[in-house]
Amino acid sequence: MAEEDLPVFRYANDEFKQQNYQQAEALYSKFISCCGEIRNCDAADVATAYNNRGQIKYLRVDFREAVEDYTSAIQADSRQAAPYYNRGLIHYRLGFFEEAKSDFRQALRIDPDFEDANISLRQTLLDQQHKISRGY
Repeated sequence: MAEEDLPVFRYANDEFKQQNYQQAEALYSKFISCCGEIRNCDAADVATAYNNRGQIKYLRVDFREAVEDYTSAIQADSRQAAPYYNRGLIHYRLGFFEEAKSDFRQALRIDPDFEDANISLRQTLLDQQHKISRGY
């Protein structure tokens, strides 16, 4: 990672933790943009930036853009479970049970002890079965 980009990423994380989401989103966007300009950024940091920016969009109920960020996080570093889980939550909320199951299962392949993903997968299976039994 370019040395000058590291403080932006750290500052974005600090703002995110303090729930200063507007500032955090702007900083994550700046970091992502800098990394896209042929900078040598750590894939895990880029994935975290996309994932956290997706969380901000999720909180705004901007699901389409959140899914795009989670997908970009996965493309940056497919070894992180959180973006799969987060994208799965949106798919679940929208009733896209097959996509939700796939994302929760992938999160569990990466981190078998990810309890929230396990709970969400079980709930998705139950809700999908309930939907089928009602004829939807």
